[in-house]
Amino acid sequence: MHKFIEIVQFASDITNRFLRYVDIETTSDEHSTTTPSTEGQKRLANLLTDELQRIGLSGVHTDQHGYVYATLPSNMESASNIPCIGFISHLDTAPDALGRNIRPHIVRNYNGEDIVLNQEQNITMRLSDFPELTKYKGEDLIVTDGTTLLGADDKAGIAEIVTAMEWLCRHPEQKHGTVQIAFTPDEEIGRGADLFDVDRFGADWAYTVDGGTRGELEYENFNAARAHISIKGRNVHPGTAKGKMVNALLMASTFVNSLPANETPEKTEGYEGFYHLTNMSGVVEHAEIDLIIRDHDNDRFVQRKNKLQEILDHIARQNPQASVDLSIRDQYRNMREKIEPVMHVVDIARDAMTAVGIQPVVQPVRGGTDGAQLSFRNLPCPNIFAGGENFHGRYEYISVASMEKATEVILEIIRRTATQTSTTD
Repeated sequence: MHKFIEIVQFASDITNRFLRYVDIETTSDEHSTTTPSTEGQKRLANLLTDELQRIGLSGVHTDQHGYVYATLPSNMESASNIPCIGFISHLDTAPDALGRNIRPHIVRNYNGEDIVLNQEQNITMRLSDFPELTKYKGEDLIVTDGTTLLGADDKAGIAEIVTAMEWLCRHPEQKHGTVQIAFTPDEEIGRGADLFDVDRFGADWAYTVDGGTRGELEYENFNAARAHISIKGRNVHPGTAKGKMVNALLMASTFVNSLPANETPEKTEGYEGFYHLTNMSGVVEHAEIDLIIRDHDNDRFVQRKNKLQEILDHIARQNPQASVDLSIRDQYRNMREKIEPVMHVVDIARDAMTAVGIQPVVQPVRGGTDGAQLSFRNLPCPNIFAGGENFHGRYEYISVASMEKATEVILEIIRRTATQTSTTD
C-alpha cells in the first residue's frame, strides 16, 4: 500500500461531513417540471459550493439547474500527457421513502446481532432478513431510526469525493493531474445527466461514486424505460350494470396479473430483467398504472416493451367499449458498449481497489447511474462503490470503514492515472 494512503485519517472528517449532508432533505420529485425538482437540492448544492471553495478547489460553480462543478488543478510540472479524470455523485435521494427529518445514529463496534432501530415503534433490522450485516462486525455503522431512509445514496459518494479533494489540497506533495468533480440533481428520477455540461466538465473519463457495497465496480447497467397506462371504463349503478358497466379497475388488475409472475425485482438477480409495478390507482371509470421495465440485453428489452402492448391489445379486444392507452419513455441504455472500447478506465479502478486492500466485485448494475447516459455523450463513466446497503428504504445503513475505503480508492485512482501515464510516456 502506498505511503500517502497509509497516513490518511478519514473517519472523523468523513462521518461528520456525511451527517451534515443527510440533515438536508433532498428528495427528488418526478412530477416536478423544474430542475432541480426540489428546493432542498439547491440548498445542498449551495452548501457544497461554499465548502469546495473553502477547501481550495478552483472554478467552483453551481449553475441555474443545481449542477455543481469544481476543479482540482494539476500540480505536476508537465501535465499535458496526463488524462483529466472526473468523479460524480448526485444530490437527491429517492422518493421511494421519506427523506426528511432523518435521525441517523451510529452503532459503534457493531456486535454482529440484530440492530434495534426504533424501540418505541418496534422496528428492528434483523440478521435473518439482512444476513450481509455479518460482514460489518466490529465496524461502526450509521443507521436510520427506522422511519426514513438514510441518504447514503448518494450523499456518501459526495462526502467521499469532497474528503478526497480536501486531502489532496492539504497534501501538495502528492502529485496528480487535473481532476474534475460534479454533483448532479435528480438522478433518482432519471434526469441527472439531462443538463450535465460535458464540455464544461472537460474530463477524458469519469467515475460515478454511486455504487453499493464495498468493492462494487460496474460498467454494465440495465436498459430502462418507464411505462404509463391509462384505462377509461364506464360506471353505472351496480344494480343495473349488466351489459353497461365497464370496470377499469378490473381491466387494470387483468393487466397486472398477465405480466410474467417470476419477472419482478424480488424474483430476479444478476442479468435477469424485470417488470416493476410502481403504482396502480383508480375507480371503476378510470384507472392508472405505472411501471418500469429493465433488461441488460437490448433485444429482450424491446420484447418487454412489446409485451405490454400485446397484453393491452388483448384486454382492449375483450372490452371494446373501454379506452386503453400506453405511453413508454426510454430512460437510459446499457453503457457496456461505450465502456468496452476503453476498458483501461475499469482496469485502473480495479487495480486501485486491490492496492488499498479491497477485493473488486465486478458486476452489472441492477439499475442505472448518471454514468450510463454520460457514457453515450462521449464521457466514459463506470461506477464505483459508495459503500451503503439497503438503499431507498428505512433499513439503509453504511459502514464508516466503507466510506473511508471509497475515499482511498478515489485517491488511488488519481495517483495511478498520473503516475502510470507519466511512466508510460
